[in-house]
Amino acid sequence: MSNKNSKGKKGKGLLSVDAVVAENRRARHDYFIEDTFEAGIQLTGTEVKSLRLGRCSINEAHVAPSGNEIVMHNSHIPEYEPAHHKQQHAPRRARKLLLHRSEINKLNGSVTQKGYNIVPIKLYFNKNGLAKILIGLAKGKKQHDKREDMKQKDWNRSKQRVLREKG
Repeated sequence: MSNKNSKGKKGKGLLSVDAVVAENRRARHDYFIEDTFEAGIQLTGTEVKSLRLGRCSINEAHVAPSGNEIVMHNSHIPEYEPAHHKQQHAPRRARKLLLHRSEINKLNGSVTQKGYNIVPIKLYFNKNGLAKILIGLAKGKKQHDKREDMKQKDWNRSKQRVLREKG
């Protein structure tokens, strides 16, 4: 019998349930995120094992419609070392995202007609232990918008500092 814990495995570097594997912090800096969607990812066994070790990068990844599917390109999931070389996956292969048909149609329409981009925001394991990716429907920011956001963040930080000192 296997001794599985329903709340996730803890031990030799394995991530627990609800653990964030990778996050794209530049996404909110470079884009206005209009809407977010939670999507499943079509993965192979060695990719899941590599993700459980917390090894992934979605900083350079982008998501694009391909026919009637949504596909994530250029995400890097390194090979799982203990696996045999014949079972290994390609680290930067295109991975199909699993969404409902209505969500795919909405994303397709927004990208083709309105000039939006689809940006991966974070990759994580949900409460059931399934790998999910949070993608956002985004509009690109101009340089002055980025500067304005930085000014606003600095102002909020200084306000909090003043309130902490006085209160």
